[in-house]
Amino acid sequence: MELIIQQIVAGVATGSIYSCVALAIVMIYRSIGHINFAQGEMAMMSTFVAWQLIQFGVPYWAAFALTVIISFFGGVLIQRLLMQRLQQAAELNQIIVFIGLLLIFNSVAGFIWDFTVKPFPSPFGVTPFLGSSLISSHQAGVVMVVVLVLLLFFLFFRFTRTGLAMRAAVNNSSSASLLGIRVKALEALGWGLAASVGAVAGMLVAPVVFLEPNMMAGIVIYGFAGAILGGLNSLPGALIGGLLIGILENLVSAFVPVIGGELKSTIALATIVMVLLVRPQGLLGKRISQRV
Repeated sequence: MELIIQQIVAGVATGSIYSCVALAIVMIYRSIGHINFAQGEMAMMSTFVAWQLIQFGVPYWAAFALTVIISFFGGVLIQRLLMQRLQQAAELNQIIVFIGLLLIFNSVAGFIWDFTVKPFPSPFGVTPFLGSSLISSHQAGVVMVVVLVLLLFFLFFRFTRTGLAMRAAVNNSSSASLLGIRVKALEALGWGLAASVGAVAGMLVAPVVFLEPNMMAGIVIYGFAGAILGGLNSLPGALIGGLLIGILENLVSAFVPVIGGELKSTIALATIVMVLLVRPQGLLGKRISQRV
């Protein structure tokens, strides 16, 4: 029983990171209707920026905050300079651009910081949390940071004029434009927020997987799985989907010897396939009908 509880608690910690990645994926999907395949590489670049700031002597939490801000403006810049110009392009062209961004970010990070593995500090430590063997201090810190981020997002979308305008623009961009809402500006804001959330996920997972240009390759797969499981048009679904994937990953890898630790990524891929077959809109997603 203790092993089950331990795996669930660990799954909540890792699932919190998957939820951040899923949240970033859903935010961009709701803005432009496409999945950003470069989301993981954007988070990786942000994590390298944080590492470089720390190497320059900037305190961890100051580097954390600066990285979130830099990532926000980086996301806005990508939307303004690139994606806005391609908005009317064919879907295949946009997908190719996303894949191109993925390769560019990966190569640039390797060129600047090389492909050697680097340790990334954790401000929470790795000792047992409050003396408990169920969860480490880093895992508890990850959960607390993610809960804070999600709370800020909830307050933003629920109680601010800009957040309400973003929700209106997502639900019906044409009607929102007629009401005077600057839909294009809100799309850029959505890209910035998604980049910031991705940066948080990258900095939280880096102490565990270590820092290198390919560090987010596996994490982003679980993020995609969480987004699809919860629903690509549902922000609460991204949270729930990421947590469920994290818990499922830990339980299956611990109690199914055939899978173990080496084949854990198959859990995410199998989840994507099953959800697409049984409920394509996800657990909390809405089925969208279009007139043709």
